[in-house]
Amino acid sequence: MLKRVCCTIPLLLAGLAPACGQAVAAQHPTRPMPPTRDPHTPGYVKATELPDGQLPPADASGNFIIGPTHQPAPEMTDNPSVPQGEVYEFTMSSADNKYYPGIARETGTFGTPDPNNPAKLIVTTSHPAPYTRRVEVYVPKQYVPGTAAPFIVGADGPDKMLFTALNNLIAEHRVPAMIAISIGNGGGDAQGSERGLEYDTMSGKYAEFVEHEVLPEVEARYHVQLTKDPDGRATMGGSSGGACALIMAWYHPELYHRVLSYSGTFVNQQWPYNPKIPHGAWEFHEKLIAHSPRKPIRIWMEVGDRDLDNPNVMRDGMHDWVVANEDMANVLTAKGYHYQFVFARNAGHTDRAVKSQMLPEAVEYLWQGYPR
Repeated sequence: MLKRVCCTIPLLLAGLAPACGQAVAAQHPTRPMPPTRDPHTPGYVKATELPDGQLPPADASGNFIIGPTHQPAPEMTDNPSVPQGEVYEFTMSSADNKYYPGIARETGTFGTPDPNNPAKLIVTTSHPAPYTRRVEVYVPKQYVPGTAAPFIVGADGPDKMLFTALNNLIAEHRVPAMIAISIGNGGGDAQGSERGLEYDTMSGKYAEFVEHEVLPEVEARYHVQLTKDPDGRATMGGSSGGACALIMAWYHPELYHRVLSYSGTFVNQQWPYNPKIPHGAWEFHEKLIAHSPRKPIRIWMEVGDRDLDNPNVMRDGMHDWVVANEDMANVLTAKGYHYQFVFARNAGHTDRAVKSQMLPEAVEYLWQGYPR
């Protein structure tokens, strides 16, 4: 079992924010049930269909189709015979955050499309609001004090599944002995929320927040050193957290070279509206990747056949998660990136069964080329 050591920063705004790591989601308009997409649809990337239960090799780049059965990988079970990492916990208050002082969208509200531009959502019910965020830090038993460790930063923490996988993968020498920093979001979801502001904004701001406010706190509290080598730094997340993982590396490739994304929200969800990047993360596959020099980023991505499709009022043609991730695979192929893309049959948005099946292989693929 994972060992836990908990500590808490005194909360100046205790009682005013949701429980740490607990996002209070506003009610969206009724969403239609996403259709089941065929991975062989014209326009989708050419992919290798694997027998049910088989996963892509951890050293193989390209496009793969798995499912429809999703059994947990053996590495997702606690194994007391392997060295157990320590898991520490602390909280951070919006009152102390120089990057994100806090916003929230009123419960039961969403926004309305600009009548002159359906790709632009007008949100009038967002206002300043305090929050706390929960951060969990996994330090492997194999960490040597005084050495600079590779690490992975995860969105929407805490992520206990990741910690379990790392215990087993590190013990088997399939990945380096890395530290994992699992950061909770500031609450809410999508446009007008704190989580949406952090994860969907196309800028380097969130990576800078992590670099200057989270990582120094981790080093100071737990007496570890985190590598400055971008090849030893990874990001990961699901949904908007997956988009955030790529945004961090895209805008700061001097900080991160490895990205892991489940059901990445590579769609038009940025808010406030930015006329320089009007379509938000949809622009990654629409033009940014194709029209930019190739960056030193290695990417693992997944999408489910029943992933989200247009779950809001905008109807702008830029809210199909399957199309977005398929287009990402197409443009990454054309640009010559090292990536692995997995299309999962019988899977929904950030499908937990798929994550339980794929996470060890995904992490192992992500760290290919890095010394064990």
